[in-house]
Amino acid sequence: MTARRPERARAFAEEFGVAQAADDVRRILDDPEVDVVDLVRSERRPRLDRPRGGAGGQARHRREAAHRVLRRCVARRAPRCSARRSARPTTLIEACRAAGVRLCYAENWVYAPPIQKARRLLAAAGGPILRLVGEESHSGTHAPANKRWVTAGGGSLLGKGCHPLGGILYLKADEGRRLRGRPVRPCLGAGRGRAARRHRRPSAAATPRYLNTVAGADVEDWGGMLLRFDDGTVAQISAADVVLGGIRNQLQVYAAKAVIFCNMNPNDAVQAYAPDPTVFGAEYITEKIETKAGWTFPQPDEDWMTGYPGEIQDFVESVALGREPISGGPLARDVLAVTYAAYLSAAEGRRVELGPYLR
Repeated sequence: MTARRPERARAFAEEFGVAQAADDVRRILDDPEVDVVDLVRSERRPRLDRPRGGAGGQARHRREAAHRVLRRCVARRAPRCSARRSARPTTLIEACRAAGVRLCYAENWVYAPPIQKARRLLAAAGGPILRLVGEESHSGTHAPANKRWVTAGGGSLLGKGCHPLGGILYLKADEGRRLRGRPVRPCLGAGRGRAARRHRRPSAAATPRYLNTVAGADVEDWGGMLLRFDDGTVAQISAADVVLGGIRNQLQVYAAKAVIFCNMNPNDAVQAYAPDPTVFGAEYITEKIETKAGWTFPQPDEDWMTGYPGEIQDFVESVALGREPISGGPLARDVLAVTYAAYLSAAEGRRVELGPYLR
């Protein structure tokens, strides 16, 4: 492993038992024994943790940044066939194809057992999905860089809304292939999309340890988007950094023959009560919870429920067997395009047609 600051790489390797920490990323990329790298800008098989659009900049440039990212989503060819040279959405896809490597988009919601069970239930029931409602929210990121547009390229809508959006796009595409031989595609971006930053943030005295506020934050701490598909169905997506009580990863599916609720987190597989937050000691409860006191919903295997083991298994198989991953570059491009269409919609007060960007 490596990092921009070598001392951080060495500290991480020591803490988590990583065998080697390289001072230069080229040492990893040039190692013939390395088959997969968790790094976007490389010639090996890149794995994307978030959709990246390079849309940073000062607040006054957000509208232009959204336009720029959307234009990149329709770039047809890479200027040079090197994934190391560019992180543009379609350019990266084309560069990976030219280099003969697999681009794996780490959208864990696609692999979450509740989402996969919903997919199977929908296939068994038959009939179309009519409406989807998804949310990812919690009490806020601890990383100051993710609270500023210039370093994050967006706030709650990009950093959290990408996950329910990815799950929704996946389920609708799967439905389309089953029912009409081709994926259902998003066509009208963010209908009445809103990315509303609260200008009056609670003072440190009012919230001493609960909401993770950061001085100088200029990204939205709540965002919502409406999405219409080319079959006339709709999806609602919300994301927030102002929700207490642990992370919320939930998706509701309303279909013609079924209703399915996917509760990745919280869920009531385990329920526990403690009169004092110290009772359970260092035992893990659930992500982003503020206290261990009172009734809680401890997660017996949060990583499994959220899809991470299935994600890694699929990626390793895709490389070993020479097949495309279930969650790959095209899904990352679509998530990026829809998200920045929402930002554009919020900035200009209009609905954004997605057709030109997702051909």
